[in-house]
Formats: sequence, structure tokens, C-alpha cells
Amino acid sequence: MKRIAVLTSGGDAPGMNAAIRSVVRVGIDRGVEVFGVNHGYAGLVSGDLQEMGRRDVGGIMHLGGTMLGSARSEEFKTEAGQRKAMRSLNQHGVEGLIVIGGNGSQTGANALWKLGLPVVGVASTIDNDLYGADITIGCDTALNIALEAIDRLKVTAASHERAFLIEVMGRDCGYLALMAGIAGGAEAIVIPEVEITPEQLADELTSTYERGKSHAIIVVAEGAKHNANAIMEYFTREEENIGFELRATHLGHVQRGGTPSVFDRGLATRTAAAAVDHMLAGDHGTLVGMQGAKITTTPLEEIAGRHKPVDPELYKLAEVLAK
Repeated sequence: MKRIAVLTSGGDAPGMNAAIRSVVRVGIDRGVEVFGVNHGYAGLVSGDLQEMGRRDVGGIMHLGGTMLGSARSEEFKTEAGQRKAMRSLNQHGVEGLIVIGGNGSQTGANALWKLGLPVVGVASTIDNDLYGADITIGCDTALNIALEAIDRLKVTAASHERAFLIEVMGRDCGYLALMAGIAGGAEAIVIPEVEITPEQLADELTSTYERGKSHAIIVVAEGAKHNANAIMEYFTREEENIGFELRATHLGHVQRGGTPSVFDRGLATRTAAAAVDHMLAGDHGTLVGMQGAKITTTPLEEIAGRHKPVDPELYKLAEVLAK
């Protein structure tokens, strides 16, 4: 194999640039040419590729986001679009593709693998919901950003003796909310995996005040059945009956930005380097991730279309700690 390509797809995650840098420099060290695909699978379909050298990836490790960009592509979801992407790679003489991204990205990688393209995935998503990885690129940074926001709001909550609700990202998985809530000392955590109603939350907060606490923090994942909007609607309507008001803060995409942590830079560098070596060794159709502090591979077909749920024991621990 003489020429490979790398793309980033899906939601950006802090550390993606470190992964790109590692793919390019390790690839060149191993004697192959490396091409970058701009704008994810959309760029792959349109043939937007460029050769990258060592200097092209200099000074990017500390930057959030992805220098290659990311974009949604409805066309790529079709077999015709996938075959068009294959033709783009063939036209540039690219023999293998490294895909840095989360669930949707690795589902796309698996589709190309089934069409015969040598593909290796690198686990990268702030949601940390990929099978085949204990923790994914970007998650650590996103957690620290969420935790800083919780800590800041907790100061205001204590000063004014109020209850605050903080909504974090997590459309299908509550890992961010759960871990940030535990680390931030939240009185309640709402995640997609465990249903809790606004009425139950009101009862829990009432109990919190009865136990002598003067303020409270609720952390909720955006994908929970009763998300921040639903909870706020209930608390606003029932404020007189509940006896206290609830203020809401939506962190949104601020969790995706910022400077990648030491851990995310190291994880990205190690997994991306391993992806290059697995590609050149012929170990294709796999996802590279960290499991048990070791860099491992898992078949893409075991990952595509699945979301890793949170550990229920962690949720039980959060309930104990909140009392």
C-alpha cells in the first residue's frame, strides 16, 4: 500500500487535529503518501482530497475542531453515493481510508469496507457511546468543559439558594451527563437510559431541601425523554405548588470547542498511529480504540449502528452520592 487517506466525520471532537497529525506523520514515516479528505463524507463523494505533508499538520495539536472539516452528506448514505466515493478514491490512487469519528462515521466506514475498500476507524466522539472503546477522543475535554460550567453555576446556586438545571450534550447516550453530574455533585441526573419524570424531579428536590441543602443542581442529557425544555415547562407551570423556582442553562455546542486536554491529545495520537499500522498490516474493517488502558481493535460490523449505554452501576452510585 502506497497511498492512504484520512477524513473526519460527524460532530467535531477536541483531539481530532492531533489524530490527523498522527496519521499524516506516522504514515509518511512508514513510507506512504497521505491525503486529507475535506468536509467528511461529502468531500469524499465530491473528490475533495489533497496530499498532506509533515508541515501541513504542524501547530494544530492544541486546536479544537478539525482542520479537515466535517459535513453531513445525504448522498453518501445511498449505495450510489458510496460507490461515487470509492471512485473518487480510485481516481486519486488512494488504496485505504482512515475514518476518525463516532457512530455515524463508523457506520459509513463499515459500508465502504463491505464494498471492498480497506478501512480502519478511529474512535472519536464526545458522547463516548462507541462499542470497542472505553473512552473516545474528545470525551475528556467535553467533560471538563461541562464540569467547569457546573462548578461555576454551583457557586451562584449556593449564593442565591436556588436550584439550577444544566443541559449537556448526549442525544442517545447519557455518559456526559452522568459523569459530569457525579463529578459536579449534582442532586439529580437525567439521562436517556433511565426515565425520570418532572414530577419525580420535583419530589427529589423537595427532599433535598428537607435534608437541609440550600441549593440544588440537576444535570440532564439533551436526548433524555424529559429534556431541559420539558422539565422547565413543568416547573414553571407548577412553581407555586413546588415552592421554589428552577433556572436552566443549555451548554449546547460549547462543549465541543476549546483546547483538547492532555489525555485527548495523547489518546488521539496513539489510536491514530495504531490505525496507520493496522492499515499497512492488512488489519482492515476494524475500529481502533482504547480498552483497559490498551489500544485494541474491534470489527466495524460489531459497532455499526449501535450505541454503547452507560454503566447502570454508575447511575446507582450517583443516586447514593446525591443523598
